[in-house]
Amino acid sequence: MNIFPILTQRPIAHKPAKSSIVPDNKTRYSDGELKEFETLIIGKLNKARDEFKILKETLNRNNDEGTDSTSGGNTKVLEDGAETAEKENMSQLAARQLKYITNLENALVRIKNGTYGICSVTGKLISKERLIAVPHTTQSIEAKMMKQD
Repeated sequence: MNIFPILTQRPIAHKPAKSSIVPDNKTRYSDGELKEFETLIIGKLNKARDEFKILKETLNRNNDEGTDSTSGGNTKVLEDGAETAEKENMSQLAARQLKYITNLENALVRIKNGTYGICSVTGKLISKERLIAVPHTTQSIEAKMMKQD
């Protein structure tokens, strides 16, 4: 009796979806496709800016101690370490969010100049699925895999 039937079975060959394969003769996305990507990116950009604003406000509130500094006791020493760690965490999140916003803005620039969706390594079109999942990417999966080797 085989208790590991999944491990001993041959893997099923999957064909990639037709839409993920970019025809070799296509060198750029159409204006209509670029408009769709632009709409997607603007939506993500607005959401990212809102989240960044919240992170910034939270950081500013944490820097404003209010009346907490007037309260005495030993718990203040213990809370300082936790507050510092929380501020560092929030600062890292804010920096990462700002980088994401910049990457999305750069993607909009590439849409405007017609280079959006073209891999910076291979020069081939990046699949639509990848651009939908990571709209600010400048590299195809193929290029990412070459980079890892």
